Amino acid sequence: MVAPRMKSSSYTLGLVLVLISTILLSTAGLMTRLITMDTATILFWRGVWGGAAVALLIFLRSPGQAWRDFRRLGLPGWAIALVTTASMSLFIAALHRTSVAHVAVIFATAPLIAAALGFLFLREKPGAGALIASVAALIGVGLMVGTGEGGGLVGDALALLMTLCIVVNTLLARRYPEMPMLAIAALSALLGSLVAAPFATPLSWPAQEIWIVALFGIFGFAAGLALMLLGARLLPPVETSLIGALDAPLAPFWVWLVFGEVLDRTTLIGGGLVMAAVCLHVVADFGSRCRTAAAE
Repeated sequence: MVAPRMKSSSYTLGLVLVLISTILLSTAGLMTRLITMDTATILFWRGVWGGAAVALLIFLRSPGQAWRDFRRLGLPGWAIALVTTASMSLFIAALHRTSVAHVAVIFATAPLIAAALGFLFLREKPGAGALIASVAALIGVGLMVGTGEGGGLVGDALALLMTLCIVVNTLLARRYPEMPMLAIAALSALLGSLVAAPFATPLSWPAQEIWIVALFGIFGFAAGLALMLLGARLLPPVETSLIGALDAPLAPFWVWLVFGEVLDRTTLIGGGLVMAAVCLHVVADFGSRCRTAAAE
């Protein structure tokens, strides 16, 4: 009786962590619309502020444990950090080359990729509902890629690569749950700054823009990334990706709320199909798990 309840509790915690993470990370598109800063400089400042914030939190909690966490990363920990750095860099680059809505909805194809890779590498067989939802998401994105107002083929391709990196990350986090995810989040942010530094002009921009990137770096990036990595350890890759796909309506919503940016018809149809599939699957799967836990 205890084990099923603990398993259900871990699933619920993972669900909440990934959901909050998705809300925080979905603000990245708004950040790129609020400032005129180039991609490399955004990556530099976002990594500096976000990485420093997470590292400070780790060391304030326990300095001795912090050093041990960084020393025990090993190959899996560095792999997760490097893939995270790549995904976040591709994310910002895509936002500068296609619309916020396109990046968000292309990311919603993650469940299909996660289902395939999860089965190949973790032998986690996805349910029929997850597969149906994933195929529906793929069809929805197919309606959008390279089309619609603000859609760009290069940006859409970068968004697809970003999605692949994030799915690989969820698989690695699931495969190596013992890894210190907060240390990895700090490291990946700082690595992003190092990669962007040769191409960035960090002191050539108004202080207002730097402070905007700082706020998004700490809350929208560092906190969101840390929660995503922590939550991904507790959920199957398909579930993590499906919940993360809620970024699709949230990202353009923030832009619409602040700037009144209206979506074109193609994006609305494709995005609507994606979100209907994702929401129906998440609600049905969560209800099924709750009924199973209650019966046990």
